[in-house]
Amino acid sequence: MAGRSLQRGLRAVAVFEALKGALALLAAAGFLYFIPRNLHQVAAELVGRLHLNAGKRYPNIFNRLIDDLSNAQLWAIATLVVVYAALRFAEAYGLWRGREWAEWLAAVSGAIYVPFELYELSRGISWIKLAALAANLAIVTFMVLSLRSRSTGRRAPSGS
Repeated sequence: MAGRSLQRGLRAVAVFEALKGALALLAAAGFLYFIPRNLHQVAAELVGRLHLNAGKRYPNIFNRLIDDLSNAQLWAIATLVVVYAALRFAEAYGLWRGREWAEWLAAVSGAIYVPFELYELSRGISWIKLAALAANLAIVTFMVLSLRSRSTGRRAPSGS
């Protein structure tokens, strides 16, 4: 791979990973928002704003989920999401700086999702599922090619 196009590709993946981290932080903030609140009231407001019939099956799912969640579980979920975001931000930083460890992390973390995405596709095909699989496969392939070019010495290791 040419050095400049490789660097642009690594930076594009870094931006993508940083965006995933930012979305994860927004999700964690959403979980933290619910902790001090009356979750049944929030669910009722959500059902009303979405103009759902509260007597139907799907709005009642909210109430069943709320009954099963405790504040400790919400804190645990929020904590896991923050850890995930930190991992995405670390990966983005490493890719931006051209670090080999970040390339390995991107390749492995992208490859981990592929079997789950294939399973989801086996349950029903949608454009979103296909796009997620294609994006992950593209990133994994790019990272493998990047690591291969590093190992064959066609690009200088990053030291800064």
